[in-house]
Amino acid sequence: MEGSSFGAGRAGAALDPVSFARRPQTLLRVASWVFSIAVFGPIVNEGYVNADSGPELRCIFNGNAGACRFGVVLGLGAFLACAAFLLLDVRFQQISSVRDRRRAVLLDLGFSGLWSFLWFVGFCFLTNQWQRTAPGPSTTQAGDAARAAIAFSFFSILSWVALTVKALQRFRLGTDMSLFATEQLGARAGQAYPGYPVGSGVEGTETYQSPPFTETLDTSPKGYQVPAY
Repeated sequence: MEGSSFGAGRAGAALDPVSFARRPQTLLRVASWVFSIAVFGPIVNEGYVNADSGPELRCIFNGNAGACRFGVVLGLGAFLACAAFLLLDVRFQQISSVRDRRRAVLLDLGFSGLWSFLWFVGFCFLTNQWQRTAPGPSTTQAGDAARAAIAFSFFSILSWVALTVKALQRFRLGTDMSLFATEQLGARAGQAYPGYPVGSGVEGTETYQSPPFTETLDTSPKGYQVPAY
């Protein structure tokens, strides 16, 4: 977990590659990245087969080209997004502005939530079209590719929902300003205020001396009387 105020207090800290690779968020991004390849890869390679009535290619999912295009776009978008967010996670420690960190967390939260929903739609869409596909030689030939795309679409739902939950936890932790204030006050509670430096022109109370000429002249010197008129 990041620290309070989106971890701005730790900005500029060195990145430990081992601890970064073991973070649940990093593992989820890598898994989502692999799942996306397993979705659009089979569709691109084996998702188009020869039609029974001619030499033209048709989508393995009930001949619906929109299903194949949707799966490819969804998987390719997830592939690029995972790579971009991994790079953002690496650079996150170097962002010192709380506002920029908040925007990064909100971008992660919004995109992860959107892609979770799109993966759910894609899984339902591909499953429905595959169930409507008539059996035939082309179906047997590319059946493994279609089933792999459907299976990893389901796995992508789980991984992106988990990423959404992690982003939501980071956002809630970052907006807990009471925790931030407590940590700041606790860190400074035992610190004493430094004194004035030497030569600053301000003297401390320990070096205070009485001003010169403390023994002022008596206002009515001895032997002197005010004349009466």
